[in-house]
Amino acid sequence: MRQTSTNSVFCMRLHFYLCIIRHDVKASAINVNSPSKPATQGDVAKAAGVSTATVSRVINQPESVRIGVRQRVQEAIAELQYVADAAARALASKRSRCIGAVIPTLANAIFADGIEAFESELNQASLSLMLTTSGYDSQHELTQVRTLIERGVDAVMLVGLDHDPLIYALLEQRKIPYVLTWAYSSDCPHPCVGFNNYEAAKLIPLHLTTLGHQRFAIISGISKGNDRASDRLKGMEHALFAQGITLAQGAVIECNYSIEAGRAACRQLLTLSAPPTAILCSNDVLATGALLECQASNIEVPGSVSITGFDDLAISANLTPSLTTMHIPFKLMGQRAAQYLIDRLAGATPQAQQQLEVELRLRHSTASPKAV
Repeated sequence: MRQTSTNSVFCMRLHFYLCIIRHDVKASAINVNSPSKPATQGDVAKAAGVSTATVSRVINQPESVRIGVRQRVQEAIAELQYVADAAARALASKRSRCIGAVIPTLANAIFADGIEAFESELNQASLSLMLTTSGYDSQHELTQVRTLIERGVDAVMLVGLDHDPLIYALLEQRKIPYVLTWAYSSDCPHPCVGFNNYEAAKLIPLHLTTLGHQRFAIISGISKGNDRASDRLKGMEHALFAQGITLAQGAVIECNYSIEAGRAACRQLLTLSAPPTAILCSNDVLATGALLECQASNIEVPGSVSITGFDDLAISANLTPSLTTMHIPFKLMGQRAAQYLIDRLAGATPQAQQQLEVELRLRHSTASPKAV
């Protein structure tokens, strides 16, 4: 009886010790992948077989290090899960390696591709992006730029050409490079990478008049505080006026950039005593709303009314019918804007004014009007 009890105790103790051993082995394995203390620059240097100065150069000036050495250091950084101290880096290099950008809103899809390309180009130069929004409010934009400067950004990207003069003064006083995007004007005194919204917008009604349209309406974004929307609206109106076409009262509606707003505007335009045979929309989101409203009202597009957009969002070619719109090279714009700032930070003097070409994409939402 006692022998059985002793054996039971022995087995229990053995099981207990085995559990401890398993736990220690498992813990050791975890510690290998997740060190209890954060890795240092010295740890990375030792693992890569280089000096700490080389590690610092890879982090702060990667282009100055040979590719083979750079890859070894980057692999060591990944293996050790090393994270550089941003404050220490900024103090040592006098740069934060962070670029600030202020865009009007995150709700408008037109900014997605451009910002993604902008950030991707920055990342390739070991720069990061700090993104904020202005809400189409010039004073809020000024506040956001001040905040970015206080955070120590090395450069700033802005949208549009019209900004509070204090913004330019703040940036120039501190010698912070900046670039304007999503717009272009040959007489703009500031560096800009974009396209001429006014001239691009003129091309759309000119095409529709060649198809025979005479009764037009426009659904525009709100032009106050938005030079892109204002220029597109002016371009469309001036192109029609040059063709001897006068817009009827109530034929121009300004609204927020949303599908719902586009639908409501289209619904209102279709109640005019002489409904338009062509509706020009200042972006594809509004055009999508107008197209959906026509479909819901059993109005044929383009049989009864032609609809056009602007920007050529990815969805535009996949609508039914596909949308005639102005193609804007947003990705190229983002890449070039980023490269401009990268070059400026490197001490170069890149071309300050860069105009990008646009293209009218003719699809199935436009056709000649029905004979009356």
